[in-house]
Amino acid sequence: MEYGILSLLPPIVTLLLAIYTGQVIISLFLGIVFSNLIINGWNILGALNMSLEGVIQVFSEGWATKTIIFTFLIGGIMTLIQVSGGVQGFVEFLTKKKGIIKSRKGVMLLAYFIGIVVFIESSITILLTGTVTRDLSDKYKISREKLAYICDSTSAPVCGLIPLNGWGATILGILAAQVSVGVVDINPVTILIRSIPYQIYSIVAIITVFYFIITENHFGPMKKAEERALKEGKVIADDATPVVEEDAINLPIKEGTVISMWNMILPIMVLVFMMPIGLYITGNGNMLAGSGSTSLFWAICTTTAFTGIYYISKKVMNLKEYMDYLYKGIGGMAPVSMILIFAFAIGNSITTLGTGQYIASLLDGASIDPAFTGVIVFILAGLMAFATGTSWGTFAIMIPIALQTAVALDGNIYLAVGAAISGGIMGDHCSPISDTTIMASMATASDHIHHVRTQIPYVLINAGISSIIFIILGYLG
Repeated sequence: MEYGILSLLPPIVTLLLAIYTGQVIISLFLGIVFSNLIINGWNILGALNMSLEGVIQVFSEGWATKTIIFTFLIGGIMTLIQVSGGVQGFVEFLTKKKGIIKSRKGVMLLAYFIGIVVFIESSITILLTGTVTRDLSDKYKISREKLAYICDSTSAPVCGLIPLNGWGATILGILAAQVSVGVVDINPVTILIRSIPYQIYSIVAIITVFYFIITENHFGPMKKAEERALKEGKVIADDATPVVEEDAINLPIKEGTVISMWNMILPIMVLVFMMPIGLYITGNGNMLAGSGSTSLFWAICTTTAFTGIYYISKKVMNLKEYMDYLYKGIGGMAPVSMILIFAFAIGNSITTLGTGQYIASLLDGASIDPAFTGVIVFILAGLMAFATGTSWGTFAIMIPIALQTAVALDGNIYLAVGAAISGGIMGDHCSPISDTTIMASMATASDHIHHVRTQIPYVLINAGISSIIFIILGYLG
């Protein structure tokens, strides 16, 4: 059954409720119920039953379950690294021993650098950036909103531009399917590589976040957040409810521990390097064909085991202490995991409603000037990702449509594919139900709605600049 414009209402209702109430989980669940009310012909009991079942069914999807387990275990790792003195050791190394970090800009540039260099997986990039720089950002009075913005704006864009990761594998698979049915007769890898220069939003986002770090010019809610941090010393607003409680991730260093940055660096190195190994194995020797969710799951399980063996062997802690701290960290991730579960559930409900297909159908039968193909695909993909909270789901729907539209109009297929990827990342940055947006709030211990509110104006500016560039490129052919 087609629900047409009604399919747009649940994500809009969810967004408005989240912003108005500040309660993300409640807003997500009500959005799920509203989706199922439409599907069930406004039968409230049927909708409630389907909503509860939908939450349970999230765990029937392997990738979702692996992501949730990853979230729990990364909380344990973050806590272990904190109490082992690893974070403190790294901070002292950068500030006292080497004097590398001496200012607010230095901290923000460090976060920016990590976000650019660690392109192996967006979740790992965000979590690594937040874990390494959170204490430093507090020391130099950088608002958690600003840190979350830097984490968010250097993860997905970089993963898209350097696709030697699960992002590349996903996009390549979508392109290969279009080649196999004869839409185009070009190697999928060639299409992917030649579309990279046309991922305009990602390029603009990376440039603008650097600009705002260097100039420290801000506007809107972000300006208020930064002024609060600088003038009042409050890196978190008084009315904030961080998705991860400070007590869960900022436990005191274990008494008698010899502070060493290696207690942080080595576990993180294992986490980072296991990702490409997992992609290589799951892709049977081809990283671009590997499974991102499986590789992520393997990486966090390996890191958890390595951290335990390393800490116990170095007498940083005994087995009982290791397990106690691991459980505390896992417990601290409960709010984040709940948000992810409900975000995945509403994503499934919206898929059933056909929200993405409805947005994509707006292209069908439309008389389009080939020069505007890129900007139209970019905007529609952005709306789809915003409404559904998933960039990868948007890629799956919009890349085939963009490719087929460009072929039909004799347009630039690489521009069209780049526009679809750009739009997916742009909408994902705006969406409060996006897993990467949630991860950015988690990694920086920020209030999730505050992160969304402060980031949206910057996303919209980037989207406006990108739209103009797409139009210019369209006319240039």
